[in-house]
Amino acid sequence: MARITLKYIQEFRDRHSGVHRYFRKPGCKRVRLPGLPGSAEFMTAYEASLASIPGSTRPLTIGAQRTRPGSINAAIAGYYASKYFLIDLGLETQKTRRFALEKFRTGHGDKLIANLTREHIEAMVEAKREQSPAAAQTFLKSLRGVLNYATKTHLISVDPSLGIKNRRAKTAGYYTWTEEDIARFEAHHPIGTRSRLALALLLHTAQRRSDILAMGPQHIRYELIGGRLVPVMHLTQQKTGTPVTIPVPGLTAVIDATPSHHLAFLITERGTPFAKSHFSCWFKSACREAGVMRGSSHGLRKAACRRLAEAGCTAHEIMSISGHLTLDEVQRYTEEADRAHNARQAVAKVAEHLAARATAGSAAGRT
Repeated sequence: MARITLKYIQEFRDRHSGVHRYFRKPGCKRVRLPGLPGSAEFMTAYEASLASIPGSTRPLTIGAQRTRPGSINAAIAGYYASKYFLIDLGLETQKTRRFALEKFRTGHGDKLIANLTREHIEAMVEAKREQSPAAAQTFLKSLRGVLNYATKTHLISVDPSLGIKNRRAKTAGYYTWTEEDIARFEAHHPIGTRSRLALALLLHTAQRRSDILAMGPQHIRYELIGGRLVPVMHLTQQKTGTPVTIPVPGLTAVIDATPSHHLAFLITERGTPFAKSHFSCWFKSACREAGVMRGSSHGLRKAACRRLAEAGCTAHEIMSISGHLTLDEVQRYTEEADRAHNARQAVAKVAEHLAARATAGSAAGRT
């Protein structure tokens, strides 16, 4: 197989997600390059990095001389090569946005981006909303990324998507596990099984699927907390890059009881790390076996946040564990816990009031 040799490329290999490649010229900022060497996304990012070198006269992107200046094609290619895409977005978000934008690019790439109006965007969003509200949300977010880049690079003067509301789909989202669900799963999958380990990792850390699949013994350190040594999980979230530090005293017993000789706690039957899609199918199958028909890995992340809220944790305290970036994302857990607590208090007060009335009535009857 032919090997492409390019200047200023650094490669780093890890045991979980393969090889990572970076553009690194002495004196310049290191930039991560997506895709494989020779692919369109890789070469676009590489050319953009070369163009950013002081004094460089290279075109901004591969194909710039063949792409119509000011076109949607040119804007999207430039966006892919920009820091707004390569640095500001996580790899999963990059994939999602690229998928949405390539469909748009196929149908409208040769048109001038300056001719894109609010009416055009609203019509496309509504058409997608009829098919899938989630697809409409993703498309508008992705397009706004391109338009933000286009305004900052003076391809357009005003973002035509301003004022268009990205309405959320009216759905409760992933089903949140109840305590009964958790107990049912634990009864069916005892400590020592991979299924029980997966549940414990999700429930004790409140992390996403991608993060628990990367967890291994190298992420746990024992630290002195309150006068005793406590196992603490240290990791950086893959999606957001947020570092989290989580004491996990109830997790180590499950980990120690589950045989593993790998840098990842969770491995397949063949002894290899899980791919995310494979893990989702495998874990849903384990849920169905246990009778938790609506169970999912993300639903356990929500259950972990629910437990924290019910224990009286503030939204900021929950965020410090879950790694959520905004209060809006976790506020609903504390609000739901507060409503449940207030409802219990209200019912207790009514019961006390009725009991007091009954006692007073009995006393009056005796007199």
